[in-house]
Amino acid sequence: MSTDVESILWDDWHVVAERETIALTGRLETALFRRPLVVTRDGDGATVTHGTHALPVRVKYDYVWTTLGAPAHEPIDLAEASEPGRYVTSAGSLGIAASGLRAIENFLDLGHLAFVHRGSLGDGSATEVTPYTVTATDDGVTMSGVRVYQPQASPTATAGMDIDYTYYVLRAYTALLTKTNPVEPWRCDALALFVQPVDEDHCVLHMLDLYVSAGDPDQSARAFTRFIQSQDKPILENQRPKRLPLDPRSELPVRSDACSIAYRRWLTARGVRYGAIVPVLA
Repeated sequence: MSTDVESILWDDWHVVAERETIALTGRLETALFRRPLVVTRDGDGATVTHGTHALPVRVKYDYVWTTLGAPAHEPIDLAEASEPGRYVTSAGSLGIAASGLRAIENFLDLGHLAFVHRGSLGDGSATEVTPYTVTATDDGVTMSGVRVYQPQASPTATAGMDIDYTYYVLRAYTALLTKTNPVEPWRCDALALFVQPVDEDHCVLHMLDLYVSAGDPDQSARAFTRFIQSQDKPILENQRPKRLPLDPRSELPVRSDACSIAYRRWLTARGVRYGAIVPVLA
């Protein structure tokens, strides 16, 4: 299958549907890299087709994964998902009129918490982002040593508290965060974001909740995650340009943008162009 998409993206697995949606509706029309796909229920699993061509399928973490290429590996493994005492479930899928790379960058953005998620993940009176550490390797980008005050850090939180975060960019379109659990603060809740690049200017956000079960978050975890997503949607869709500029000089950086700058450089080093604005060399 010919492609205009770089191999690092094409030859990888991507989430294209929530299993619950397929179980209920039986069929979903979607797209990946502008290629139209049809996802249909197949017993307890699913099939994915592009035209008359059946694509490889995996059902993992309550999501349907597929690929248009030839991955050398299976869909990503999350160590937190196999830990006992966790509530692990898909938290819904949300279409966004913006590049999927913009969505990952927003996920990493500490500066917006106090403003966009005021009253839950942020507080307007505590807007300062304290110093943190960013590390980039061939496998991804890590942001550690992050501490922010949150009025309601999760569905199990009963009071505001300082929350310790670690963020991980695992793939160009995949990120994970871990954060202090309010009930058992020696453990961490986790959330994963799988971004489906529908085309260069549109994506679908697929969120996975991996909450510590202490405090019994149950279905409230899904509702909480979807609420946070609904706040992010208008912010993402109003950003201009829709695609992510890879030249960090094109948008004014501040200290809280250190992870974003590292992410852009990481994408550039790996030749990722889909959903990005690539600097023009003089």
